Amino acid sequence: MVLMKSRNKLKLGDSPIDFNLISVIGKNYSLKDFEGKPLLIIFMCNHCPYVKCKLDYINELAKEYEGRVNIVGINSNDPEYDPEDSYENMKKVAKEKRLIFFYLVDESQDVAKGYGASCTPDPFLFDKYMKLVYHGRLNNQMEPGEEVKEHDMKKAFDYVLEDKKIDFEVFPSIGCSIKWKG
Repeated sequence: MVLMKSRNKLKLGDSPIDFNLISVIGKNYSLKDFEGKPLLIIFMCNHCPYVKCKLDYINELAKEYEGRVNIVGINSNDPEYDPEDSYENMKKVAKEKRLIFFYLVDESQDVAKGYGASCTPDPFLFDKYMKLVYHGRLNNQMEPGEEVKEHDMKKAFDYVLEDKKIDFEVFPSIGCSIKWKG
């Protein structure tokens, strides 16, 4: 496991890179499916302990902001590196954890490369105009069971929904490196 900070390839104000990826329910999704509402894209996977300790939190965000913010998890990890990140295991995790957000697989890894994603989790929040407004951590929790005291993404959601510019300190996300093919 390699601990990394997220990088900034996309800059604030940039538009998201389009994609056409299959979800754990077998349906393909692209950016047009998420237009009109703020969109959170989180690069994530199944095996990373930093993602595992945040899955319930992400699901809670999806419940609290349902109908107002779209949340999409994208797994770009090479399943040959860790079979736990396979598409079949993504479906199992989604079912076991009762994930209510969209969980997609990026088999080619082109989407992660386009965004400049580097770690899991690596969240990118776009406003309803599809402009990047936040690229930072979900919250301050680093280990399972650690108390969440700073709800960075929840705060970012509230700002975006009120059409306010995010003016609080943004901390990079920290997690496992994305497992690239080859």
